[in-house]
Amino acid sequence: MRYQGSCHCGRIAFEVEGELAQVMDCNCSICTRMGSLHWFVPRDRLRLSTPEDQLATYAFGKQRIQHRFCPVCGIHPYGEGVDPAGNRMAAVNARCLEGVDLQSLDVRPVDGRSF
Repeated sequence: MRYQGSCHCGRIAFEVEGELAQVMDCNCSICTRMGSLHWFVPRDRLRLSTPEDQLATYAFGKQRIQHRFCPVCGIHPYGEGVDPAGNRMAAVNARCLEGVDLQSLDVRPVDGRSF
């Protein structure tokens, strides 16, 4: 299935393809504050409608994840990183997707504080 997503003001817009059934609720310091529900997909399944140079990036700790956010409204619609097998991945914030019933998703807690 194909989903449309964006930040709050719409400056960052994207589409992502895949089967959205499970998301992760991470308890690390940034995810707790953002309230993101992460849906992991291969990075090539996320297509930006916005030029990448219009996004801001934040990385902390071990710098493994590039948290992408809108410099205008501050919303974090996705992050980028590499999985243990070396594959480029995107962690899409399901809360930024249009028409998704968040209550129907399988939400898995992740202990990101211990990473």
